[in-house]
Amino acid sequence: MSTDEFYMQRCIELAQKALGKTYPNPLVGSVIVHDGKIIGEGYHQKAGENHAEINAINSVKKTEMLRDSTIYVSLEPCSHYGKTPPCAKKIVDVGFKKVVIGALDPHEKVNGNGKRIIENAGIQVVSGILEKKCIELNKRFFTFHQKKRPFILLKWAQSADGFMDKDFKPYQIGNPLSKQFVHQLRSEEHSILVGTRTALGDNPSLTTREIIGRNPVRILIDPDFIVPRDFRIYNDEAETIILNSKKDSVEGNLKFVKIEREHFLEEAMQKLHEHQIQSVLVEGGSYTLKQFIDLDFWDEAQITVNENLVLKNGTKAPTLPFDPVDCKQFRDNKIFNFRNRFFQ
Repeated sequence: MSTDEFYMQRCIELAQKALGKTYPNPLVGSVIVHDGKIIGEGYHQKAGENHAEINAINSVKKTEMLRDSTIYVSLEPCSHYGKTPPCAKKIVDVGFKKVVIGALDPHEKVNGNGKRIIENAGIQVVSGILEKKCIELNKRFFTFHQKKRPFILLKWAQSADGFMDKDFKPYQIGNPLSKQFVHQLRSEEHSILVGTRTALGDNPSLTTREIIGRNPVRILIDPDFIVPRDFRIYNDEAETIILNSKKDSVEGNLKFVKIEREHFLEEAMQKLHEHQIQSVLVEGGSYTLKQFIDLDFWDEAQITVNENLVLKNGTKAPTLPFDPVDCKQFRDNKIFNFRNRFFQ
């Protein structure tokens, strides 16, 4: 590992601390190095607050050292005014001798402009350091801006013999450890989606009860408003989007988004993109999950398998056309991670 890669890896580690907290902004970490020593660190902690580079600059006690320092940043410094001023301009004003970038920002307002501003000021810029890792860190952000839709993660639990419930009635498949992992997933993704059947059958609240973390935006597919308004998904614990075929309106924490019945799923993802939803955790049930799979409309999948549970009868779990890329063990539960090759 080169020196630049070593410090970029630290940027990635810092950025990961804010996973799930920066939407719709990306995860970004920054490190400032002077004479082979780290003198400043920072990461973007929350949308609307200082970006990583500013937090790193502000952490340096001896500001006179900055002009002779190198600043590392996992994603290209922004070049436009949003809720905060452009970081590229701040880097130029400080006068760093060198800037090292992990990956260029795919956002149409940046996309090379930040790098260009810094280079035009006569500062040396190196980019593409641990680029694949930096893109992986922000796979949701890159998918959102490059594919013009949210990053789609499928999730379900099944028995050893491939059933999602027992005799078509809800059944606890995961153990306490795997449930905590699932709630961690919920807090990391921007939103969580279920279909009408799951909402009716399970009456889920779709919040992060098992851990301390943010509640994702809840999304309900309910074209004909079959789910009663007194169900948990309609409570005020989280922002909720109801994808339907009847009306567009906002009622408190509820957003009703009208979708045409033809090509419903594709249009739904376009609408979620318009509403700045960067990632969607699809929690099913079987019918909804199968729709995403049949359209090849997913990026990753997390499947919990209870190795000691045989249910014999119920709703059959969906199947994926290729092998998992990794597996985590949680006592008698295994969680398999799949990646859609079509999108790699």
